Amino acid sequence: MFQIASLFIYQIRHTVVPSYRNTILLIFVIKQKLPLMETAFIDTDFFSYVILPLLIFLARICDQSIGTMRIIFVSKGKRNIAPILGFFEVLIWITAISKIMQNLDNYVNYIAYAAGFATGNLIGMIIEERLAMGIQMIRVFANERGQELVQILNKSGYGATSVEAHGARDEVYLVYTIVHRNELGKVIEVINTFNPKAFYTIEDVRAANEGIFTPQKQNALSNFSHILRNWRKGK
Repeated sequence: MFQIASLFIYQIRHTVVPSYRNTILLIFVIKQKLPLMETAFIDTDFFSYVILPLLIFLARICDQSIGTMRIIFVSKGKRNIAPILGFFEVLIWITAISKIMQNLDNYVNYIAYAAGFATGNLIGMIIEERLAMGIQMIRVFANERGQELVQILNKSGYGATSVEAHGARDEVYLVYTIVHRNELGKVIEVINTFNPKAFYTIEDVRAANEGIFTPQKQNALSNFSHILRNWRKGK
């Protein structure tokens, strides 16, 4: 029994321990070589003229998209969200511009910076259209059937008001209705069904008090804005 135990200890010392030592040595060598490998990759032309401009391009898309949305939020009075967007916009911009300042002789970065700026504006506007935030006023110039259009809009769940006016040829009715932006397409469809040749204008409304609106589903952005509003009240 004693000989078996001695043999087992001998095998551990000559197999497990050397293997463990080799593993530690391998990890140490990798740690020493890894920074050198990273530095060597950063110094390559592929990184300087492909990877770095691509990162700058993507960064500019992000910060300019956020900047476009921030301006739109400010114009619509969303004071709770605009400062947060501004923080991330400047943070990303500083990161991108610092890389350009470190590589002033790389003109590909300049092109990537400008292309990201243009693309970010476009993507920011697309995102804002998808969100469809805010309210808009539709002004319809109707003939003597203006009261009928008001009733049709009311039955569809939209508030409407008509005012008598004098046009260039005869008397008309000005029909006003204020709706959420995501409901704009449905209201236009109702108006075109009533009169395919109807003349109307659409304007942005900064704010509205009371009124008749269709119930809106709460999205993640509105819930986040509500949380910020309650937090500020509690301070």
